[in-house]
Amino acid sequence: MQVGSEALILSAVGVVGLGCQWLAWRLRLPAILFLLIAGIVLGPILQLFDPDVVLGNLLFPLVSLAVAVILFEGSLTLNFKQIKEVSGAVWRIVSIGALVSWLLTSVATHYLLGFDWELAILFGSLTVVTGPTVIVPLLRTVRPNAKLANILRWEGILIDPLGALFVVMVYEFIVSHNAVNSIEVFVSLIAVGLGFGIASGAAVAVALRRAWWPDYLQPFAVLMVVLGVFALSNHIQSEAGLLTVTIMGMWLANAKGINIQQILHFKEHLTILLITGLFIFLAARIHLDDFAALGAASVLLFAFMQFVSRPASIFLSTLRSGLSVREKVFLSWVAPRGIVAASISSLFAIKLLESGVSEAVLLVPLTFMVIIGTVVLQSATARPMANVLGLAEIQPRGFLLIGANPVAREIGKALARYDRRVLLSDSNWDYISQVRMQGMEAYYGNPMSSHAEDNLDLIGIGQVVALTSDQHFNMMACMQFSSEFGENNVHCLQKSIKNGKTASEKHSVSAQYHGQLLMGGHVSYSQLASLFISQGAEIRHTTLSDSFNYADYMAFHRNNYTHPLFFVDENDQITFCDDPEVFLPVAGCTMVALILENTGEK
Repeated sequence: MQVGSEALILSAVGVVGLGCQWLAWRLRLPAILFLLIAGIVLGPILQLFDPDVVLGNLLFPLVSLAVAVILFEGSLTLNFKQIKEVSGAVWRIVSIGALVSWLLTSVATHYLLGFDWELAILFGSLTVVTGPTVIVPLLRTVRPNAKLANILRWEGILIDPLGALFVVMVYEFIVSHNAVNSIEVFVSLIAVGLGFGIASGAAVAVALRRAWWPDYLQPFAVLMVVLGVFALSNHIQSEAGLLTVTIMGMWLANAKGINIQQILHFKEHLTILLITGLFIFLAARIHLDDFAALGAASVLLFAFMQFVSRPASIFLSTLRSGLSVREKVFLSWVAPRGIVAASISSLFAIKLLESGVSEAVLLVPLTFMVIIGTVVLQSATARPMANVLGLAEIQPRGFLLIGANPVAREIGKALARYDRRVLLSDSNWDYISQVRMQGMEAYYGNPMSSHAEDNLDLIGIGQVVALTSDQHFNMMACMQFSSEFGENNVHCLQKSIKNGKTASEKHSVSAQYHGQLLMGGHVSYSQLASLFISQGAEIRHTTLSDSFNYADYMAFHRNNYTHPLFFVDENDQITFCDDPEVFLPVAGCTMVALILENTGEK
């Protein structure tokens, strides 16, 4: 390989990874699917890329560190306050269900593929793990009812770090060749992982709480601590590092008096980079002969996992849960494998091969086959199955408000009055605090970020309203969500620059990109904020009738500064005022408008 060619190859991998991420975004499918396929095409098929040649001895350390950061980022989402809200069915699925799935898959792997019991047990533990990075994109496409979506989402969040710990413990049990030594290794691993995890988590929490690091250094400092304690734990006790970083992340997620959102935002960008590179690299190391060596028995194993193992785990773990048979059938079908399964299988396969376990070479292609198979099959069939079972969400009624400023909060309260789920999103912590103090639901962060892709809960959301003071941000948000919710269900607060015959087309944006302009684009955020904050305007609700129709309503308020916001019809449907000329509520509708002067309405 010529000098400098490594840089060219790594740059090319980055470009390919970007294309895979973009394609996944456009098709609303998990990015892992396209990344793995790209790696297989570049590596074993076209033989353009060999990670072992490019990275040499650095491959294994880089894979280890990448897995550590991915697990740490996942554990940062395990907030105990939120977990308390999880139903008992979820806990039984990630405990009893995981155990059942592990046992059945391990037995099937041993008898169908002829794996030694130790390797079969390790594969069984690897494939119990699903994750939010594959579940969330799938749910956005399938849109099952809220109960099922919440169960699947929380299963992915909880099983991700917990399942990884289970895999580590199984691996340590396997590499220890006698029961006494296994117990000693297990106790040592737990002691080192818990000790270093709690100590490092507590130390970082103190540093953040006392502002020992400036804001711009906090994400970098935390990353260095994660990598440092991971390496130190592994040095003291092999594989204890994964437990250490998971415990550290959980400690920070539940520490009081600190704000980890900035760290999460940094980690989400870093995780995209790591996942993109990691899966292309790992897939490129696979040899086509390894897939061929699996034979037809691997297809039978996949079918067993899909039609026997997962259903048995769901039906046994959800006994007396209150779930219907149809709901259990749907949960049995949806269980795509993802990041943890692929990364840890590759990590341990390298270790086992170094230890002389030649059969471990088949562990990675078998795991990747399961990942690709479950993602493809379930992405293609989950929506039709939800429709057939009558479990698909027919018409989501909730609203996502982009922005949590005073204007958005007032409009959010007006929408919530009609029994709607209202979720406000903002990167301003003061605004989010006000939302939560008022008892409304909030997401702290950029709704267009990759963190939002995995963590922004859009269950029950059917419309998006962009209400920030930044018109360009509103427009970008609407462009992001119009493909998912439809142009007519995305509303943008943006003052139109058109002024009669002097409209400037080169500065205007087509409606197909920004959705619908609220109030016809005649009002800006600053005007609405001034009315709310400085002039005391109020949002008022008035029911129209045959004797007091919309024309009468507008005439009654002709001397007031009035902005119609939306109306609620007799079928409880909400229609926003996007085009005032066609906004015509009829008798029986409830008119909701911003009015400057209190007219004494009731």
